[in-house]
Amino acid sequence: MSEQTDQIQQHYKRFSGAARVEHFVLIISFTMLAVTGLPQRYATDSQFARDFIDAMGGIESVRLLHRFFAIVLMGGSIYHGGIVSYNLFVRRVRWSMLPTITDVRNVYETLMFNVGLRREHPKMPRFNFGEKAEYLALVWGTLIMIITGFMLWNPIATTCLLPGVAIPMAQAAHSAEALLAVLSILVWHFYNVHIKQFNRSMFTGTLSRKEMEAEHGLELERLDAGDSLPPVPDDVLAKRLNIFYPYASAMTVLLVAGLVWFVTFEDSAITTVDRQDVVTSIGTINLTEADPVIGEVLWFQLPCQSCHGLNGEGVTPIPAINIETIELDVFAAAIRRGPADMPAFDSVDISDEEIAHLYAYITDID
Repeated sequence: MSEQTDQIQQHYKRFSGAARVEHFVLIISFTMLAVTGLPQRYATDSQFARDFIDAMGGIESVRLLHRFFAIVLMGGSIYHGGIVSYNLFVRRVRWSMLPTITDVRNVYETLMFNVGLRREHPKMPRFNFGEKAEYLALVWGTLIMIITGFMLWNPIATTCLLPGVAIPMAQAAHSAEALLAVLSILVWHFYNVHIKQFNRSMFTGTLSRKEMEAEHGLELERLDAGDSLPPVPDDVLAKRLNIFYPYASAMTVLLVAGLVWFVTFEDSAITTVDRQDVVTSIGTINLTEADPVIGEVLWFQLPCQSCHGLNGEGVTPIPAINIETIELDVFAAAIRRGPADMPAFDSVDISDEEIAHLYAYITDID
């Protein structure tokens, strides 16, 4: 009886201390990216979002915070890539996060169990199909956010290589993926990890036998059978490390340099104009020779559309331009003086003739 009780109370190691710290950093960076990103998504239509932005110190503070935690997320991704490489090459751990035919069968068997057409819940491996889906979604989502984030962080450089329309497209993809990720965490992850059965393994590092039977029965059978990864002999470990360390060092330097390049590539994307030091004048703008065709080219080259949309319809959190009623002096003053969060542009940046062409294009849009 005592032996049976000890077996029931037995705990199995699930995550190392380093993995739990990595998960904690991911929680912080993901949460702060959501807190600083979603209000920007809804700032145009929601007063609550605008008030929330003001409470965090204004849009510029929110954007700086958002970018800081984006750097934390990317740094964590580099670290995770190194850990995965070490486990696969040096320790030769089973790569258990890739979907298999067994996962397809487990999906079907779980569905049958949930609707009452199967008596027993299927026995799951170390990582079940739901955990694999979450992990791969995180990897895919992070890649999407990094690519689109670079485009939004460096819009001028992006439009030197891609059409101007790539910026609002990147903004839409970035925003939609962020919303999808937050909803996935709130609905799928919270239910499976915190509501259905509170999983403490990311805090304690272990799971009880009862929890293993419920969530990872196949893995439990493997451990009970003594099928664990044998220790790597010292001589073999040394040979693998002699290959791994130079590779890991080179990749770390390359990826960290890429991260620094990502952040510092375009100064205009991360600095703002001190409006108190800007001297601008509206001047006299002549519309007699204004050409909407030239204005359209300028609209995409400058690039105005990266903030104001293809046709002045606005891109969150930038409101739309009222192209039907806006007057020339108001339009020119907005460019020269920079209202709200828009930077000011003097005659060196945009000439009076270019403003005239832009105005002709804006007022000519159907």
